[in-house]
Amino acid sequence: MQRRTFIASAGALAGLDLIPFAACAQAKRTLFRWVPANDLTLLDPTFTTATITACHAMQVFDNLFGSDSSYTTKPQMVSEYSIDPAGLVWDLHLRPGLKFHDDSPVRTQDVIASIKRYGKSNPLGQTFMGLVTELSAPDPQTVRITLSKPFPLVAYALSGPASSIMPERIISASDGVAIKEIVGSDPFKFIASKWVSGSQVVYEKFEAYVPRADGQSSNTAGPKVAHIQDLKWQIINDRATAVAALQNNEVDGIETVDNDFIPVLSKDPSIRLIKGSVPSIPLMRFNHLQAPFNNVLMRRAILAVVRQNDYMTAANGADFPEYWSDKVGVFAPGTPMANDAGLEKLTGKRDFDLARKLIKESGHNGQAIVLLDPVDSPTHHASALITADLFKKLGLKIDVRSMDWGSYLQKRNNQDAPEAGGWNVAFTAMVGTSNLDPASNLGIRGTGKQAWFGWPTNQKIEDLRTQWFYAKDLAERQELCRQIQLQVFEEVPYIPLGAIYNLMAVRKEWLDFQPEGPVFYTTHKA
Repeated sequence: MQRRTFIASAGALAGLDLIPFAACAQAKRTLFRWVPANDLTLLDPTFTTATITACHAMQVFDNLFGSDSSYTTKPQMVSEYSIDPAGLVWDLHLRPGLKFHDDSPVRTQDVIASIKRYGKSNPLGQTFMGLVTELSAPDPQTVRITLSKPFPLVAYALSGPASSIMPERIISASDGVAIKEIVGSDPFKFIASKWVSGSQVVYEKFEAYVPRADGQSSNTAGPKVAHIQDLKWQIINDRATAVAALQNNEVDGIETVDNDFIPVLSKDPSIRLIKGSVPSIPLMRFNHLQAPFNNVLMRRAILAVVRQNDYMTAANGADFPEYWSDKVGVFAPGTPMANDAGLEKLTGKRDFDLARKLIKESGHNGQAIVLLDPVDSPTHHASALITADLFKKLGLKIDVRSMDWGSYLQKRNNQDAPEAGGWNVAFTAMVGTSNLDPASNLGIRGTGKQAWFGWPTNQKIEDLRTQWFYAKDLAERQELCRQIQLQVFEEVPYIPLGAIYNLMAVRKEWLDFQPEGPVFYTTHKA
């Protein structure tokens, strides 16, 4: 009997049993190739605020609660929860069937260890854990959180990448440092053997993941149903090379599209441009430890002449205003905490006479002001050039220190006087969800040398921030954010320079792409 005859005969004898086998044998794994904005070098989301690490965590680690695209916190690993009448005891009931990528079950011990770890290293986690008197497990599926006083934002505090749930054994082995073994319980698992820093990051679908049965998939809330089997991040640092790879179908999406490429990509019928939902806010940061900007009069003088439109057009051009905004305050435009309190100090008539008067009243001695200029960051380089010109118009002497981004990140942490290697003015941006509220906004912190670089001291803002955590409802939190913004424009810890919406590009055969994060649970081919 010839081989093909035997196969045909065997197929006839086996009947339908061979049909699914043949279909599986011929099935092709779906691969999505993504170019992130930066290389992934740090893997532990609890030990860094790096945006790329948070994005990585959103693919691999699950959270007790998730957040939808309207920033509403909803249960995720938690099936349901209850709060006692006094608001002091929260019982979180875990969904059945939760498993880690090493096939071990998610236990209450893992959740408790993860929460404790989060509470040691993350600012919001520290605030939350400062109120926790006990973490316990009254039964194998329930985690009980007992508080010293009511904290309305428990669910919110347990919804972000920094509060990712990990196996207890990995946390114990890490001994208070960044974890080395990446084992989560989300729809995608990290393939460490294929990770090449500077080249690629590889994830595979976790077939044992059980999505929620209720709700609608949105950001990290609702059912996380992965339609792709393989997710590959390809590290391409040159933006033009990344765009060419997208056009040639060598990649399926890129996270950041510079405005220079909008005309050509917008005309390409195979590509869809996607505007990010939450903008980044570039900012001018003052060194509050050193003269002259340790004097609030100097900071107010600069605020009086900054025009956000000048900074935004210099960084982004005037041809695509839909991708940037001026008239921007402390919190991201279009989000619940955004408001216009005190904004007239940025949007009113620019007053150089007032600025010169304030500079004189401050007693500034005419010393050169050191500006840090990260020349390989287009937005911040443009900000440095605009600011240098502004200072010259005010009669201020300047010393522009040009450097690459890596050197800048080291330099900005130097608290010494400018003549001893320090600085006076620097530029950065708070990315996306870092601008949502007082919990995530590092720029407003007023804790002196323990604060974000620039090191302002402002007890009033700290007190308002603390009140925000305990506000009884959304209206009260919004009012507190108005008061915080008024204080920011009074004391000027930094100056927001506008808002820039990240522009992504995806090939059109891919549907239901979620720009928040981004996450790839819903992404599928047409």
